[in-house]
Parts: sequence; C-alpha cells; structure tokens
Amino acid sequence: MEEIGRIEGAKAVINLKPGSSVPISYHPCFGPHEDLLLLEADDKLVSDIFHERVTLRGLPDEDAVLCTKSKTYAIKFVGNSNSMFLIPPSICPGDAQVSDTNSNDNPLVSVLKLAPGNMELVEVSPRLDKLKQILLANPFGAGEVEAMMDDDDDLDHNGKRDLALYTWTDLVNTVQASDEELRNGLQSLSAIEIDGYWRVIDENYLDVILRMLLHNCVLKDWSFDDLDEDEVVDALVADEFPSQLAGHCLRVFGSKVNETDKWKLEPRLVCLHFARQILREEKMRLESFMEEWKKKIPDGMEERFEMLEGEVLTEKIGIETRVYTFSVRSLPSTPAERFSVLFKHRSKWEWKDLEPYLRDLHVPRLSMEGLLLKYTRRAQPKADAPPVFSAR
Repeated sequence: MEEIGRIEGAKAVINLKPGSSVPISYHPCFGPHEDLLLLEADDKLVSDIFHERVTLRGLPDEDAVLCTKSKTYAIKFVGNSNSMFLIPPSICPGDAQVSDTNSNDNPLVSVLKLAPGNMELVEVSPRLDKLKQILLANPFGAGEVEAMMDDDDDLDHNGKRDLALYTWTDLVNTVQASDEELRNGLQSLSAIEIDGYWRVIDENYLDVILRMLLHNCVLKDWSFDDLDEDEVVDALVADEFPSQLAGHCLRVFGSKVNETDKWKLEPRLVCLHFARQILREEKMRLESFMEEWKKKIPDGMEERFEMLEGEVLTEKIGIETRVYTFSVRSLPSTPAERFSVLFKHRSKWEWKDLEPYLRDLHVPRLSMEGLLLKYTRRAQPKADAPPVFSAR
C-alpha cells in the first residue's frame, strides 16, 4: 500500500497546514463504538497512563476514580456541542475497499466515530471514610491476643473466620485512594498489619500496653526521651504482650530520635490518650476533669489543655464550664459533609474552636480561605471581637 495514498489516518489531520482542508468520509467500520472513549489528561498523566502506572478503583455501585501512585482523580464526562471526529491513527482493515475509489493526489480521511464529548480527570481528595469505617468495625482487642500468640495456625484462622478483615489487596480494591494516600490513611489511624490483615488496636487494649510501658519506665529508670526499642519490646514481651504490638505502642505514642533505634514518648500523644480514657462519652466539669487528668499523667510530663485541640470542646452551663469529647477523627473527610456535621453540632463557631477541626482537610485547588468562603458565613459583631462562622 502506498505511503500517503488514498486513505490516511490521523497523521494527515495532525500535519494539516492552516487554511488547508482534507476530504473525509465514513470509515467502513463507522458506528457508535461505545467501548471507545476520549480521555483528556495532562502530559504527566499521559506518561503514567502509557507506562501503566495508573489504576481504576471503585466498587460496582460507585463512580470509578483513576489513581496514580500518589493522587486520586475523579472521572467526569464533559459534553461537546461541536462535532468531534475520531479518526484511526493509521490505515485500518477495510480501508482498501475505499482506497480504490480515490487517487493518490486526493488523500481521504475516514471517520470511525462521532464523539459527543470526552472524559476529564479532576484531582480530588482520597475517599478514606470507608477505610476508617471498615477498620474500626473490627478492632484488634485482648480477646485475639491469646490466638495471636498461639503456635496453632488453625486456632488463629478460626478466630478470624467470622471477622471482616482486610489485606492490603482488599483495601486497594475497596478504598478509592492512591497507594500513597492509602498508606497515609492507615498511618493516621495508627493501623498495623497483623497476620497479613490491616487492623486498628482497640483503645482499651492499647491503654493496657501503654500503662505497662510507663510502669517499666519507672521500674527500670528509663527516660521518656531515650527509650531503647529492643529493651522496651523485650520488657513488654516478658509481660506477655506480643512483640509486634509492643513495637507498635512505641510508634503510636512516640517518635524516633534522629533515625536511631532510640525513641521518645510524645507528651501530647500520651496526655491525649488519658484524656480520652477519662472522658469517653461523658461530660465533666472542667475542674474535675483537669484534676483527674493530672492524676493520670506520668511524672515528668506536663498536661496542657491546648493539647486537646480537635479532640474536646467546652460549653458553658450557667457559671459552670463542662468539657466533653468531640474528635476530629469521627468527622467525615469530605468538606461538605464535614461542615454539615460541624454546624449541626454548633450553629456558630469561633475560629479558635473551628480551626482544629479543619486542619486535616486538604482539597486540591482550594485553600482554607476558599473552603470558608464556600461553606460558611463570617460575622464580626465588633471590630475587636473574634470572627464567628455559621453555615452558608
């Protein structure tokens, strides 16, 4: 077949000079071709797509999203009022039938399909609420510890038979988030992989491990700022805690010291844990709470009420101030749902109270100021008064 001959593909249109024209015709295979869709993507995404570094994620009842290694994109159809012709990239089977009717001097472009629009990719926040929901449904508690430490694999599997548990592959197939975003979501939940399944540790059981760790610090004269990982794990294992959970306790309540095997306990994380244990679902007089909280905090750590931002709120009842739990961890991750819950809880918020419940919201292409403009009304009764936000 001749190089530019009678029937040409998309190359003839791409190389078309301004002011020039080329005749077109229906391709012999012209039709709706519903399996062919146009996708608009920037250069970086095109590279990821052609190198197979993207995946489509979503269950049958969900709108699919496209994920790269680190980002999530919603897929939206954008209609086009103009006619868009899909032209095969090169000569396709069946073109020979048409080519006999044309001369070499009159190249003809054949149209395979008329496209009513294209798919557009819009970067969105990962949809991690489902991750929180499925992991918190079956936390790992004291009841599973004996099975975990038992050498009999059958006992272990039987103990898990009735639980809805998730491997990494299960999470990838269930949660609409990129791999990097999914790992960050697991980290924010302090999740740990146990026997191949990702779990969150029951807070009551984690409390037992932490108390024993603090007890060992006193007993062995360990500094909170200089804990040797092997020593901590060995001591907790001697107290019949699984080594995996002993190390996990350090990761939940501590941080590494200069990339060594040394750890330091973070006062805010430890103090916050004991505040949750005291309050649970109850409201307490602020003075009573502070008194009990101080008793729980280990010597050498200082509790400050500012540590509880985003975890507790206060309310005035007459001359009395009460404190209660209202954790940012319990709130939806999508802005519209987040603001809806916040304004159902309180019709008006001062910025100092509202800001801790918005810090973790990261919406592509939308700043914090943009979020506030979109979802709130700002009022300032007096020039020197703090601004107050209500629902828009």
